[in-house]
Order: sequence, then structure tokens, then C-alpha cells
Amino acid sequence: MLKIGVTGGIGSGKTTVCKFFEFLDIPVYYADDRAKWLIQNKPELKSAIITAYGQEVYSDSGELNRAHLANIVFKDKAALSKLNQLVHPVVIQDGIEWMQQFEGTKPYVLKEAALLFESGSSKQMDYSILVAAPESLRIERVMWRDNASVESIKARIDKQMPEDQKRELADFVIDNDGEHLLIPQIWALHHIFCDLA
Repeated sequence: MLKIGVTGGIGSGKTTVCKFFEFLDIPVYYADDRAKWLIQNKPELKSAIITAYGQEVYSDSGELNRAHLANIVFKDKAALSKLNQLVHPVVIQDGIEWMQQFEGTKPYVLKEAALLFESGSSKQMDYSILVAAPESLRIERVMWRDNASVESIKARIDKQMPEDQKRELADFVIDNDGEHLLIPQIWALHHIFCDLA
């Protein structure tokens, strides 16, 4: 069974692409969603986050105070780096365990992760796909989706690895630029992965 990583910058449409693969009966591990769940529910990770950032990062009822934590890590690169060092290995291990359940039953599985290359998660994958789109289109999509300002979106984009760098690292690219049809690109990759499996 092949393990395929799917990544792309904010607003590139990587989740949309993964939903199409799910229609083809391919399981998808959504790393960002799972990270949020693990931060909230894995006792060892919660404990490590409290040790690093203080008891206030969780409420008395045990809920993560996202705004408080974001306020700490987005103002301080070292604090963000520390959070990533705590969370990424846990998510990578969780993803590996999740994928094992499909061994022998699926030709391949996908792992959708915004920080696939940055986190080192790509090293556990057999291949990687970059979902690419022009920055102007990505900004437009996120403005519509999140009702966010151009400035806040650009700030988030600036924190991510540039798309041209990801292009060099990715094995396959899906162009989600509004000009290329998505489904034929996904269908072609599905056949490639089924043949390789």
C-alpha cells in the first residue's frame, strides 16, 4: 500500500482535491484536523504544552484556549518552533498508526498536511502531491471562505514555504488555477498510484 502526501499553500484547494479522492474510495488522513484533536485529547501532548506555555493555555474544563496560545506562538518564532516540535512528531506517529489499518485493503492512502515538507512528514510518504494555485486566487478563496482580510491572509502565506520550493520537492503537481480541470488530473493520478501499488 502506497502512502501519498498531499500539500499546498493556504487556499490552494488541497482539501477539495482530497474529497475527490475520497469519492474514489481512497482514505484520507487530515493532519491539521487531527492535530487539533490530539492537542485537545492526548494527555501526554497536553501536559507537554502546559509545561511549555503555562496552565492558562487550557481552561479549567480542559479546553484549549486557542486565542491565548496563538497570541504566544505567532509573536515569537521560538515559541512557534517549540509548539511544532511538540505537535508534529505526535501527528506523524498518529498518521502512521491510522494508515496501518488499511494495509492490504487499499492500493494507497492519502495524508493531507499543510506542512508536509516543513514537518518532515514527507519522509514517511512514498510520493507527494502539491496542489498549486496562483497566490492572487488563493487570497481570493480564503477571503471568501474565512471572511479574512488580505493582510491577515498574506501574513499566513508568508509563514508557509513558498510554492515554487514545494514544486521542487513534490513528485506530482495538481494545478487548481481555475483553468485546468481538476477531475481529469485526479483521475490520472489515481490510475498511476493503483498501477504502482
